[in-house]
Amino acid sequence: MKAISIRQPWADAILHHGKDVENRNWYTPYRGPVLIHAAKAWGPAERADLELIAQIIGRDLPATKPRLGGIVGRAEIVDCVTEMASPWFFGRFGFVLRNAEPLPFQPCRGALGFFEPNDFPPPADTPWPPPLFAKMSPENPHDR
Repeated sequence: MKAISIRQPWADAILHHGKDVENRNWYTPYRGPVLIHAAKAWGPAERADLELIAQIIGRDLPATKPRLGGIVGRAEIVDCVTEMASPWFFGRFGFVLRNAEPLPFQPCRGALGFFEPNDFPPPADTPWPPPLFAKMSPENPHDR
């Protein structure tokens, strides 16, 4: 199954706060299931994003460091749009998401664009539990 890296706290916003679109500067023809990978970055910019998310959802969020560097959930990409009536849309392109749900944390290296998590195992010093995901179909080279 394909995965996409998303910086925190945006990955958690998809899984827990109703974020229904992932903003990108590139178009994708891909439609279907996608694993949500929480990128490793966590700094002042990401902490500041908590305030923006709190404004959108209308309540404060804890400033605790979220899970980073692994698969945290899944969703379905149902469209790629250039306009959308969603408070979450503010990009050039928006990957419209449905059926988002959290999954148990699975350490995994991320990558740019869509990637197959099994192709990027975590560093050797990271415990690697049995995979929660498996390749569902041959990768389409046009989706990168």
